[in-house]
Amino acid sequence: MKTRAVVAAVLLLLVTLVSCRSSVVEESTTVNPSEEELITVGFSQLGAESDWRSTNTESMLTALSAENGYNLIYKNGQQKQSNQITAIRMFIQQEVDYIVLAPATETGWDTVLEEAKEAGIPVILVDRRVDVENDNLYTCWVGSDFELEGQKMATWIYDYTCMIGMAPEDVHIVNIQGSLGSTAQIGRSKGLSDAVRIYGWDLLDEVCGDFTETKGREGMAQLLQEYDHINVVYCENDNEAIGAIDAIEAAGKTVGSDIKNGEIMVVSFDGINIKALEYAKIGKISCIAECNPLHGPRVQALIEAIEAGETPDKFNYVSETLFSSVSGITSIEVEGKSYSITPVT
Repeated sequence: MKTRAVVAAVLLLLVTLVSCRSSVVEESTTVNPSEEELITVGFSQLGAESDWRSTNTESMLTALSAENGYNLIYKNGQQKQSNQITAIRMFIQQEVDYIVLAPATETGWDTVLEEAKEAGIPVILVDRRVDVENDNLYTCWVGSDFELEGQKMATWIYDYTCMIGMAPEDVHIVNIQGSLGSTAQIGRSKGLSDAVRIYGWDLLDEVCGDFTETKGREGMAQLLQEYDHINVVYCENDNEAIGAIDAIEAAGKTVGSDIKNGEIMVVSFDGINIKALEYAKIGKISCIAECNPLHGPRVQALIEAIEAGETPDKFNYVSETLFSSVSGITSIEVEGKSYSITPVT
């Protein structure tokens, strides 16, 4: 397919764009009435709360462009489900060919997706999922296995603490959660809570960071006031981790992996934020579980498959790795499958 040949170039371009721009275009409509064969797509993005989200949006805007044969109507939901529902109803009124939805939360979509189905418009979910009574209300989903991400991170923490000879009861963890009710938050939190139960770690507390640097900082500051023996901070995205590190250092504590000697170890998810990758390189973030945001070419491929009369898989997972500069662990194993650790250099 024509997009596959340029995926690597798109990745480089999008990372560069994110590092140079503070935000993406809030709303856009690409319309060229003279080209009647263009496929019209309505894209409801949940917002722009993180670098991951901005990169994801850039990927969609690039792939579903007029040059690639699309009229794209893009709406930023600004973290409000009500805005997204309004956008979907607008797409239905405009008789778009496809609706692409990155849902803010999992529940509350049955009615509007039923309206799209009655209008005969296929709905493709991106990144997060929806919890609906009838899975036929959407055509397919593409994104990450967030629970597996959490399992991989928890396994890395377990392997690391075993390597340094730390007893499970001496691992005192706090979790700065993502936006509550989102698929990413649910999966990553479950990966940790299951590990706490299995390994016997001490999960001190969980606070909501909403996937933002500001709330990550505020949440960490609150936790440091309440607990004086935190040694592992599990941040559910990179932006939260950056905020948490600011709060830890502002409190006069040291961030790092030497948790047997008083340092506080920070781990996170995504691997897109340039500052977070730099922190991983110097050991301020000990491990990052990758969450690949480049879904634009994948959505384009799904639309092309449907246009060709094919039936795509209901769930389409992306492959992801872990990043770390901590020596001693080169791979982890989750449910019998091995995952390599990519060194951050």
